[in-house]
Amino acid sequence: MILGAIGLAVLLLVAFIGVPLGLTMMIVGFGGFAVVRGTDAAIAMVGQTITSNSMSYGFIVVPLFVLMGNFIFRADLARDLYRASYTWFGRYPGGLAMSTIVACGGFSAVSGSSVATAATMGKVAYPEMRRYGYSASISAGTIAAGGTIGILIPPSVVLVLYGLLIEGDIGALFIAGIVPGVLSVLSYLLLIALLCWIKPDLGPRGEVFPMSERLASIKGIWPIMVLFLFVIGGIYFGIFTPTEAGGIGAVGALGFCLLRRRMTWSVFFESIFEAGKMSAMIFTVALGALIFSNFVEIARMPSELEAWVESMNLAPMTVMWLILAIYLVLGCVFDGPAMVLLTVPLFAPLVELLGFDLIWFGIVVVIVTEISMVTPPVGINAFVMKSVLPEVSLGEIFKGIAPFWVADIARLLIIVLYPPVVLYLPTLMG
Repeated sequence: MILGAIGLAVLLLVAFIGVPLGLTMMIVGFGGFAVVRGTDAAIAMVGQTITSNSMSYGFIVVPLFVLMGNFIFRADLARDLYRASYTWFGRYPGGLAMSTIVACGGFSAVSGSSVATAATMGKVAYPEMRRYGYSASISAGTIAAGGTIGILIPPSVVLVLYGLLIEGDIGALFIAGIVPGVLSVLSYLLLIALLCWIKPDLGPRGEVFPMSERLASIKGIWPIMVLFLFVIGGIYFGIFTPTEAGGIGAVGALGFCLLRRRMTWSVFFESIFEAGKMSAMIFTVALGALIFSNFVEIARMPSELEAWVESMNLAPMTVMWLILAIYLVLGCVFDGPAMVLLTVPLFAPLVELLGFDLIWFGIVVVIVTEISMVTPPVGINAFVMKSVLPEVSLGEIFKGIAPFWVADIARLLIIVLYPPVVLYLPTLMG
């Protein structure tokens, strides 16, 4: 236990210095394993972990869904999503903010990335919101909060990483994220409606479009929505695996780009290159987490933690509240994916011992991770918005995020206190 705690402290220290997280976890995991079992055993462990996992069939799902997201990004889907959402919701108080949330949810469904969603929608939605009199803080805050949906609605890279760490069913995790993802969108829409009811000048109404124009706006987005439903539906009904779904999604997204005449050879190779680079980064961090997990296991941290919890005679839900409190604190200094990779190897065995479902816990972890992405002082989505909108201060961005943070906490309580919200759909999977 002491050796594991020392290793974790060294990991946090080196990560704070600025060493890449994946490399840090590999170094600390190797060093700690070498102290316990010797250098030769540590070398063998690292080699076996990297070789077996990099050749694993399940790992292929990462580059496929990343490539799918890259193709969709270059098809300029975000503008059409926002335009379609605006024609339906713009007429209401706070309609542009609602349109932004709905568009973020739709873009998240095919990109799987919070950062990409926030950055893309920042360029598309912010100018329109400002043009209709929305404040800089509420405009930027809405986009930053809406972007967090990207790591919950499938396909989610964070859910893939979680599934790989616990050796769980990635397809079940994807399906489990659907209802909480929809709940995220609805809670944000309800929050905006409430804020604009209390203070009408906060969200001025936009244009009113005739029904014919609203229906016409769907033309630009229906193919990709059909693709999403086909991919997720195929996983749900057991027609194909998540890896096969990733392949179908990538090919379908390529076809979507060709249909919209947005694909050239230069765009194609740029998409491949970006997907490869991003996948390499994800693999490095994931393999580092697995190596560090081996060290944590051999240092007996999970078992010692389980023994300590049993000696304290704490109720399982009390332990869960303590774990969530730790996540919220860590979220103030770590970005979401890093937090997942650091903590899951330690907490997952304990959570399973206490009788909680690991699929449910994965969704809870992702929701807490969402909250961390808009929590000061780090709040990576806030910094993304700052880079996209340099004229807006971080203070204004966090001020606009604050109401959504309250909605996130309320949503987290619903998920924690009523697990069937997460587990109902996975139990019906084919």
